[in-house]
Amino acid sequence: MPSRRHAIADDLRQQIRMGHFKAGERLPSEAQLATRYTVSTPTLRSALALLQGEGLVEKIHGSGNYVRRPLPRFTYVGGIGTSPIPPLRATVRTMNLEAHGDLPALLNVPPLSPLTELLYVTHDGKAPHSLARIYVPRDLAPADCPSPEKMRASLADLHPPLSEVQERLGARLPTQEESTALRISASLPVLSLTRVATNIAGRVVEVARIVLPGDRADALFTTRLTSDEGIPTE
Repeated sequence: MPSRRHAIADDLRQQIRMGHFKAGERLPSEAQLATRYTVSTPTLRSALALLQGEGLVEKIHGSGNYVRRPLPRFTYVGGIGTSPIPPLRATVRTMNLEAHGDLPALLNVPPLSPLTELLYVTHDGKAPHSLARIYVPRDLAPADCPSPEKMRASLADLHPPLSEVQERLGARLPTQEESTALRISASLPVLSLTRVATNIAGRVVEVARIVLPGDRADALFTTRLTSDEGIPTE
């Protein structure tokens, strides 16, 4: 027999699918829903958390719970020459800091080395779409706040040029900061990418940490194989 929270989630899910609650519409308040289903507020919130984790409902703090509009999916294509995000509106914030935590090892620099962090938050309309933190040695930091496209172009034009881009992909739950910035449930998994770019002199010139909500993002990595004669295979 399903628990009360699963039964409530099933009922609300069915109402959403049947159009009783439409995309973008605010659900009744949590107090009203708790009264309707004769449950406590914590039980009601637990049911809503199931729908938030499925991407059906979005909770906007201070406003309420809304039926989420259909989300366009996008694909992260690996490699420094391609965009980790679709061409959306991006806000950029820069901050000078010292290498700490695992950044010294990732950037191959001594602890407390001067770095610049560029924080990119992209938006699809008004909705946050993705989050990226890019760390570069201070002497390589751009003078302004470049767009993601300009940042990639500057890496492509580096002298000495890049020789290797290593990307590590994982799935995890978001931090509280990520959950708030992306307006997603704390129970919705995210794709977490760590990208390390190294030039031909062996210097790490960029470490990027990219967070993509799991309900709208895929990652694609292509390996092109060659035959013994060096001819690409079909």
